[in-house]
Amino acid sequence: MLPFWIALQFLSSLPVRLAGMPPPQAMGRSLLCYPLVGLLFGALLWVLNRLLAGSPELLHAALLLAAWVLLSGGLHLDGLADSADAWLGGFGDRARTLEIMKDPRSGPIAVVTLVLVLLLKCCALLAVVQSGHAQVLLIAPLLGRASLLGLFLCTPYVRAGGLGQALADHLPRAAGRGVLLLSALACVLLAASKALIVLAATLLTFYYLRRQMVRRLGGTTGDTAGALLELLEMVILITWAL
Repeated sequence: MLPFWIALQFLSSLPVRLAGMPPPQAMGRSLLCYPLVGLLFGALLWVLNRLLAGSPELLHAALLLAAWVLLSGGLHLDGLADSADAWLGGFGDRARTLEIMKDPRSGPIAVVTLVLVLLLKCCALLAVVQSGHAQVLLIAPLLGRASLLGLFLCTPYVRAGGLGQALADHLPRAAGRGVLLLSALACVLLAASKALIVLAATLLTFYYLRRQMVRRLGGTTGDTAGALLELLEMVILITWAL
């Protein structure tokens, strides 16, 4: 259970506190539990969605989005903001891009990116509320966090000595591929043929964003991983709504 608690503490704002620093092996295995944390988030959002039934639709969608953000403590949105600033301000230079991502300040491009992503998510959630087909509330958090596992499986981590390096070095790769397959199967069970369209959109977006990371940085960082998750969730919600 330790890997799951590590994943839950790192990925959520839920009151989980571990005593001391876990061993590197447990850190690596915690990546296997990322999709499970996503499924937990989805279950909580599903319950909230049911509780909000009958409320004004726009408010319903906004409250779902607010709960979604609060569950992760804005962790991945921070990575999206840092990545947006770095991609524009880095001018294609690897070292400058990495340096900007370490700067805690947010520039205009970060703010604009966050506003656009959250606006698109809210509009897509509104469409979900109106349609009544809410399986995506389970699928999007699951696939978003499964994408982090997939990223660490196939992409070098470029900041030596960081937390991400311990995750990458001690990730059980065969088990990781199995977890990704189970995650995809879970989505198909939840939404049948529509899940196949969502999975295709997820894979295409994942391929494109990973390619950009490798071309600019030679791999991934914690910030770009967070950006990947946020953008994938947005694409999944929009694909479902359309």
